[in-house]
Amino acid sequence: MTTLRLVLGDQLNPEHSWFSARDSNVAYVLMELRQETDYVLHHAQKIIAIFAAMRDFARRLADAGHRVHYLAIDDPANRQSLTANLDRLIADHDASAFEYQAPDEWRLDRQLDDYIGQLGIAGRMVDSEHFYTRRDEAALLFDDRRQWLMEHFYRQMRTRHGVLMMASGKPLGGQWNFDQDNRKPWPGLPREPADARCEYDHSALWECIQQAGIASFGEPSARQFRWPLNRAEALQQLDDFIDEGLPHFGDFQDALTYRAWRLFHSLLSFALNTKMLNPREVVGRAEQACRAGAVPLPAAEGFIRQILGWREYVRGVYWARMPEFATQNWFGHQQPLPSWFWTGDTRMRCVAHAIGQSLEHAYAHHIQRLMIIGNFALLAGLNPTAVHTWYLGVYIDAFEWVELPNTVGMSQFADGGRLATKPYVSSAAYIDRMSDYCKGCHYDRKARVGDRACPFNALYWDFFARHGDKLSANPRLGMVYRQLARMNPADLLNVQERADAIRAGLEEL
Repeated sequence: MTTLRLVLGDQLNPEHSWFSARDSNVAYVLMELRQETDYVLHHAQKIIAIFAAMRDFARRLADAGHRVHYLAIDDPANRQSLTANLDRLIADHDASAFEYQAPDEWRLDRQLDDYIGQLGIAGRMVDSEHFYTRRDEAALLFDDRRQWLMEHFYRQMRTRHGVLMMASGKPLGGQWNFDQDNRKPWPGLPREPADARCEYDHSALWECIQQAGIASFGEPSARQFRWPLNRAEALQQLDDFIDEGLPHFGDFQDALTYRAWRLFHSLLSFALNTKMLNPREVVGRAEQACRAGAVPLPAAEGFIRQILGWREYVRGVYWARMPEFATQNWFGHQQPLPSWFWTGDTRMRCVAHAIGQSLEHAYAHHIQRLMIIGNFALLAGLNPTAVHTWYLGVYIDAFEWVELPNTVGMSQFADGGRLATKPYVSSAAYIDRMSDYCKGCHYDRKARVGDRACPFNALYWDFFARHGDKLSANPRLGMVYRQLARMNPADLLNVQERADAIRAGLEEL
């Protein structure tokens, strides 16, 4: 009597209780599927990384004595559909039961829930044993409030789990948030740490992916591949980050530069989101280093807030608001993405670098995603669903549960402010303050109008002028609208005409 257990490509956690004992009556199945490669256009490195990690995970399970059935993308028996393959495998194994870990994406959760609803054998979902919270905890915390606040959620999490807390019950250092200390531009020193990650030649796998007819974009880097294969490598990457990156992470986590693509960021998000690493051990290591005096408190707090706070919070938002969240478009923006989203070929130096880096490495840090690419997309009125689809495809760590709230809610404000308290947009002034992008750019960071004026400037003021009916009452935008009211009407008209010309000629920027 066989129990068939499904392991999805983002459930590569060898520490899961499923694997604590060998059982000849349990068969684990992993599948490479066109269903999963094709639902959006993915970056080549994302496909390679997940397939390579799945194959390594399956080998290690088999070496540990577990029964494993692996369906490669080019297996003739692979029907390329999750449920079609499950039907055949259940029949082939004469399975009496089917189990799966809770999926993190709504579409897979619905597909598998519907599947076991009509299955003729016992079927059940078990916890993935990864997150701090249940899917519904954020919704229960905020109940039916319109405005959710991550800071309130984060403080609850810190208190409940005793993270960076004193015996008195107060936060370490006397305050909850050190964000104001973590906003420095990078002057070039200290130097970016060396990239100590393992390097692989995945050219054979990449050829297999291409021969299977899978479409992708971005640089595959198949012969010199640096994303981790397994938990052991991810743990080593965590060690390296704690020692080399985290001490400077806080100061420069928002910094933007064309001279480095990683700076002091951990690059752990792929390992975390595929569950090679557990968030508790990542948070624990950061806190331990802080308490030992090896890492400044603002750096540790800023990093921990991203994982214990924001990561868990957006997951709660996702499960509370799907499936409607995916189609939100509060501003009614409809502009298609310009073709340079797939090439990086634009004269805006900041955008060209952020997109070019994304295409080259399948990675950009949160400020590049939010305040360069997302900022431009919102100001230019790009369709938020198209922006979401691009983000979901291009980034190696992008799985819908974490990417969708960040893109549709935080970046594009397409939910009307239910996630973010204001649109995160800026003119060139912020970009110049936080980066070295503006020096040498084709466009003039100080000009609002004219062919050489930075597009961010006209688009910024035009955005608030166009959407005054929706935004002028927002208390966090009072200063913006006071400045707008003081602007000479003729000057504002010139700015709006320049913005109209920019939106009409996005391809030529």
